[in-house]
Amino acid sequence: MTRIACCQLDPVLGDLPGNAARINAAITGAVSAGADIVVLPELVTSGYMFADAAEARAAALSPDSAQFATWSALLGDSVAVLGFCENGSDGLLYNSAALLDSGGVVAVYRKTHLWDREKLVFTPGEQLPPLLNTRHGVLAVMVCYDLEFAELTRHVAVAGAELIVAPVNWPLFPRPAGEHPGEVITAMSTARLNRVAVAACDRAGVERGQKWTGGTVSVDPDGWIAAEAGDG
Repeated sequence: MTRIACCQLDPVLGDLPGNAARINAAITGAVSAGADIVVLPELVTSGYMFADAAEARAAALSPDSAQFATWSALLGDSVAVLGFCENGSDGLLYNSAALLDSGGVVAVYRKTHLWDREKLVFTPGEQLPPLLNTRHGVLAVMVCYDLEFAELTRHVAVAGAELIVAPVNWPLFPRPAGEHPGEVITAMSTARLNRVAVAACDRAGVERGQKWTGGTVSVDPDGWIAAEAGDG
């Protein structure tokens, strides 16, 4: 059995050292608890609500940043997926996710479907989500809004993904009492239709007035919720 830990954190906008410490603690705690796969939120290294590209660039990391090596050193036999603001070698900014193991950065995926004001800051990625053969199964990495596009999730399922891993930041929207967030319903239907597990790690807190759903969820291949975080 593979144990997945989704760490629903509350990163602080622009606070790279503080966010790095939060990530250190989350990875250390999850691995100590027996997690094989550790998932953290979208843009967890930087925060999300950038005013403009200049603010984002000041909080961006390149995939060869020494910080990734620090996190990799905490993993042992586990792997981690986390979202970060990427300073690309082409000079562009990307909303990206990195998959790490004890040896360092295994792969970087750049979000292809940018949502709302993200288009004012980031460049969309040009590559489909990678399928990664890890010691804990075949993983497909996506970022947040990508999960809303059935042609993308179906593509990785047909290609052999066993688990879709998605760092997310889901803004809080009104919903009827007792209902799951719409994004969680999408994750459940994606899992059920494609017979693939889904682990979506949301964030908590409020950033520049934006409340977050706190909708972190692990869904089994039958579409049922195996675990969820709730508020906080």
